[in-house]
Amino acid sequence: MAIEKVREYFKTLGIEDRIQEFPVSSATVELAAEALNCEPCRIAKTLSFMVNGAAVLIAAAGDAKVDNPKYKAQFGTKAKMLTPEEVESLVGHAVGGVCPFAVNEGVTVYLDESLRRFKTVFPACGSSNSAIELTIPELEKYSGFTAWIDVCKGWNSEA
Repeated sequence: MAIEKVREYFKTLGIEDRIQEFPVSSATVELAAEALNCEPCRIAKTLSFMVNGAAVLIAAAGDAKVDNPKYKAQFGTKAKMLTPEEVESLVGHAVGGVCPFAVNEGVTVYLDESLRRFKTVFPACGSSNSAIELTIPELEKYSGFTAWIDVCKGWNSEA
């Protein structure tokens, strides 16, 4: 189970006790915000794409939506989301629990600018009923991200 992979990863960092598990689903932004009693925009959703034959994860704010022209400018291709089966096999987490931690080898992680406006955010932890609260510097450190990118809309005044 993917949450066990994430738990083991966080254990090596000494923060596994910060993982929150819920008796209810947190598989969508709305459900996660409800379970955490926070604003949906503070949920760090992790979106899965195929870019040049490789899986790419983009962690973005809960209120952000992928902007196709920005995405194409960043990656040189149209946004193609992975199927649920591809997500599980290529990334190592199932849809609803996808997170930028303890992912399969070869998966590139990006953080979207939409997250930078928050002091802390809540990404999932590998299951559809888990999350962890992290500061932005902690998210950078623990996700092993490649770069900050700007591929979303709907979260700021330019939307």
